[in-house]
Amino acid sequence: MIDVVCIASWNVDLVVQLDRPPVRGETLMAGAFDMLPGGKGSNAAVACARQGARTAVVSRIGQDGFGDMALQLWSQEGIDTTHIVRAAGERSGVAQIWVYADGDNSIAVAPGAGLGLSAMHVEAARAQIARAKVVMASNEVPHEATQAAFTIARHYGVTTLLNPAPAKPLPAALLSLCDILTPNETEARVLAGLALDAPIHDAVVALQHLGAPNIVVTMGKQGCIYYQGDMAGEHVPGWAVDDVLDTIGAGDTFTGALAAALARGEDLRRSVDWANAAAALSVQGTGAIGGMPTHAATQDWLDRHPSARLVPSK
Repeated sequence: MIDVVCIASWNVDLVVQLDRPPVRGETLMAGAFDMLPGGKGSNAAVACARQGARTAVVSRIGQDGFGDMALQLWSQEGIDTTHIVRAAGERSGVAQIWVYADGDNSIAVAPGAGLGLSAMHVEAARAQIARAKVVMASNEVPHEATQAAFTIARHYGVTTLLNPAPAKPLPAALLSLCDILTPNETEARVLAGLALDAPIHDAVVALQHLGAPNIVVTMGKQGCIYYQGDMAGEHVPGWAVDDVLDTIGAGDTFTGALAAALARGEDLRRSVDWANAAAALSVQGTGAIGGMPTHAATQDWLDRHPSARLVPSK
């Protein structure tokens, strides 16, 4: 049995350390370089599996060394790969990531074979989706695939979770299939078609009118605000952690941890609280998955920081 199915993107992250962002036309001498596993979907699936959820991925990857790297990673993390498609003659996705001295980053993604993920590939996973508790996706996979997965999930009463990153317009039909939407502040405004300085509440109301009933707006180290149906937004503060190395993958950790908590039966408020803690811990490691905590590590941290706990665990 599978708890969470992820309609997953896969990229290899090419990470370069820089003191600051280069300006247009400028060449900077960089520091360390690394090649790490990435892709928002794959990252969230790894985070979810480490949080104890039985996790599966539906993805299309290249018939290349980077694709082999994906299969090796998912095997190591205990993630089901029954519905992986290898695309002959196509390259797997890559992401160029600049990490700055203050821990912030900029990312450019070339999706590669992932662009070919279709409703047909998702349909092949119908039985697995039907038996799951949560289906999650991001904007790094084609909307056609996500909409097909969420349609199946809605038919069988499976919770749907969409992290709409990177920010781009979503079809109304897809938004109406999202039980939970997790944009950051910028993404929420872009999705709602509002100015980037518009009140976040206005963006949330607009998205709810388009059919997404529950919205969690993430705000980095400040935590998040969650809106459940007609309820007024509630701010869930983040946690301060020591030794921040980089923020790559923090949002994906939040998504995966949120899905895992929902799958084990937590309500949305408690799930958001748990996901906040997991995301905070993730910035103490390097790369997208290097700092992703296990369920045990997250629980241990909360046990050792009782004043930081916002909602008692069950």
